[in-house]
Amino acid sequence: MTDARRPAYKRVLLKLSGEALMGNQGYGISPETIKTIAAEVAETAKLGVELAVVVGGGNIFRGLTESSKGMDRASADYVGMLATVMNAVSLQDAIERAGVTTRVQSAIPMSQLAEPYIRRRAMRHLEKGRVVIFGAGTGNPYFTTDTAATLRAIEIEADVILKGTRVDGIYTADPEKDKSATKYETIKFEEVYEKGLEVMDMTAFTLCKENNLPIIVFDMNKKGNLKNLIDGQKIGTLVEM
Repeated sequence: MTDARRPAYKRVLLKLSGEALMGNQGYGISPETIKTIAAEVAETAKLGVELAVVVGGGNIFRGLTESSKGMDRASADYVGMLATVMNAVSLQDAIERAGVTTRVQSAIPMSQLAEPYIRRRAMRHLEKGRVVIFGAGTGNPYFTTDTAATLRAIEIEADVILKGTRVDGIYTADPEKDKSATKYETIKFEEVYEKGLEVMDMTAFTLCKENNLPIIVFDMNKKGNLKNLIDGQKIGTLVEM
């Protein structure tokens, strides 16, 4: 049954790392993990929010890392883009098994697997209640999936980017290395610059700032966090103007 309450956001873009899909296995896609994430996405979509997703490809191939080993950077990035499409199609299957219609749109044409990325078509899918998964990054090398997520969020006029990570927000230092690190509930874009905090790559972060697009960094691994965020609960760290 759909929750009768109005979602806190009308349209959101969820950014997931490819590593989020691999669970504890160290590589590839964990069937149990992707099923859990898909259930969270489906449950959230059923609240009535318009939900788009960008997923990385680092669980399969990471372009920048491979280029440092001698592979041409542009070629490595294109292979990384293909990895994101593999993840997008896998996530589509899992979300539809959870009862929500989805569409995959790819920045690189591959008509047997996905629609081409067309902004107006993507927005129409969202208006009809379909989850839209954007694959293949921006379609260009030298840009991260963080930048792709920000670009798509701006294009579809999303209210916020939800960046799902394995930590529950932004800290004064890496909480996995520094136990004394403290968490920010909210932080300004300028403070992130001043303190040298890592939220997303600088191109993506600057795009968010210039377009006044807030970012919420939260723990995607905690059950119910995504739905509760959409419900208006204060979870993770909000980055705003």
